[in-house]
Order: sequence, then C-alpha cells, then structure tokens
Amino acid sequence: MSEALAAARRIADEVLFTAAPSVDTADRVPRGHLDLLAERGFYGLASPETTLDVPDYAAVQRIVEILAGGCLTTAFVWVQHHGAVMAVAKSGNEALRSKYLADLTAGRVRAGLAAGAAVRPGPPLLRATPVDGGWIFDGTAPWVTGWGMVDLLHIAARDDNDVLVWALVDAVESAGVTTTPVEMVAVQASRTVTMKVERLFVPHDRVTSTMPRAEHLAGDPESVRFTGSLALGVANRAIRLAGFGHTELDAVREHLHSAAHDAVPLARAAAAELALRMAAALVVHDGSRAVLAQEHGQRLLREAGFLLVFGSRPAIKAALLDRFRND
Repeated sequence: MSEALAAARRIADEVLFTAAPSVDTADRVPRGHLDLLAERGFYGLASPETTLDVPDYAAVQRIVEILAGGCLTTAFVWVQHHGAVMAVAKSGNEALRSKYLADLTAGRVRAGLAAGAAVRPGPPLLRATPVDGGWIFDGTAPWVTGWGMVDLLHIAARDDNDVLVWALVDAVESAGVTTTPVEMVAVQASRTVTMKVERLFVPHDRVTSTMPRAEHLAGDPESVRFTGSLALGVANRAIRLAGFGHTELDAVREHLHSAAHDAVPLARAAAAELALRMAAALVVHDGSRAVLAQEHGQRLLREAGFLLVFGSRPAIKAALLDRFRND
C-alpha cells in the first residue's frame, strides 16, 4: 500500500469516522478536517504538482473511497475541489495557472463546483453572454456545495452556441450572487446552497476554458467514474461494521475502475445499489439500535440514498430502476 493510501486510511478511521455522527448533525464540516486533508497533501490529489505518492488512477479512486468511508460529508466537500485543480492545470490561461495552481494544490485556496446548471440537457439554467472584456453570467445553479468553506467556485455557463464557458469566481455573496441553503436528508453539513446569479461580470482573465458542450460530455464518463467511488466508500464502511465479506465489493470496485466509457453508467449504478443494500443490511444486522440518531446504520442508509441521485445521469437512473423493479 502506498504512503498516500495508508495516510488516507488513518485519517478516515482515526479522525473522520469517529466524528461522523456529530458532523452529520453539524452546521458545517469542521475546519480541522479540511485543514488536515490539506496538510497531508490530499487537496493536490489531481494536480500535476502533487506531493502525494499516488502510483496510478486506481489509487486516486481508492483514496476517494477511503475518505468517503470515513465521513461522506467531509469527502463530498473535498472531492469537488479537484475539478478546479484539473481545469487550472490544463488551462491555456497561463496567468490564472500561475496565480492559483500552487495554492489550489496545497489547499491554501479551496474550490467548489457549479457545473450542472449549464451542462444539463435542455435550455441552460446558467447562461453566458459575451461582452467587452469577458462574459455576463445569468441564471441559477441549484446545487453548490461547500458555501462558506470554499474560496472559489469553478463555474460553467452556456452561451447561445452551446459552448460552455468555465471560470473561477469568488465564492462570496455580492450584488450579482445570492444563495439560499438547501435542506437535505444527508450530508447537510456540506453547506449546499442554491445560487442565484444576476448579471455577474466574469472577466477573460478568470476564464479557465471554453468548449462545446458536446466535447465536455464526451469526457463525462470519467467524472461519473471518479465520484462513483463515494458510493464504494459508504458500502465498504457498512460491510466493515457488519463484519460481512468483501468479495462483492471487490468485484463492483473492479468493474467501476475498469469499465469502458459506455459501460461506466452501469458500473456506477452497481456501486450505488451496493451501498444502499449494504447500509440496509447493516441496519438489519444492528437491530433496533440502528435507528438511534448517533448510530452509523441510519446515517449510512441516508447517505446511500443520497448517492442514488447525486451526480446521476439518465443512463444511471435507468440502470438503477432496472435493478429495483420487480417485473
């Protein structure tokens, strides 16, 4: 096991998991959790300047899984940072790269994500209009995680030519940005909000890239694969708590890690269904005490339910419904 994997397991088991019941009812993820991940280099997981001992992409996925099995809420905030890291690292905007990449890698600057409003099928919820010196963003981002815990948002808006404009904007309220908290059944301490954007000026020097929406969607299976490891983490923790065997988990993990692009939605659905089934099995295993507020069983069951719909796609939804239907 690499040093990074061993460190992730220690943090997950000794820090995140022990605090997970209290985080579940907290207002936000403890800053100390995120600071610890930054100190150990995990904010640079996706950076070309990383100091982590990560031998391959499978190890990256295992780190996501391990941390999610410690505390899904903490991992949920942390995992959305990496989109900004990768975007800045690959950006043709050299000034933006010079200004932010080192700080993003070290976790001195932390980022969230607001993409679905522009990427989703149909008319975009967040529009980009070209103006002198940059763009005007208008619309709504229904799901923005980490508000008050991140410094920047990697945000996408779509123009009239179906081109996505990706930019880094400050994660603060202003005349052009207002937020409303979202109440959820799980990961509430992630401070997820709905963000309203009104004539927000985004200068060219904050744009990481522009690309046709179709080009972005061609790479979407890798995003689905990456976040699928969150469900594996919940499944793994439930299995460990109940003392079940790992054979099925190992097979589902291998499927998710190695699936061809067109098969990733099926693999992601299998991971989400396994998390739900193992969390339910843990509740049954623990009996009536599993429904007590501080017990892990009910928390993991709610988290598994949350992961059935987080970052979903039509193909994932169809695959899950096929698994659940009693035809």
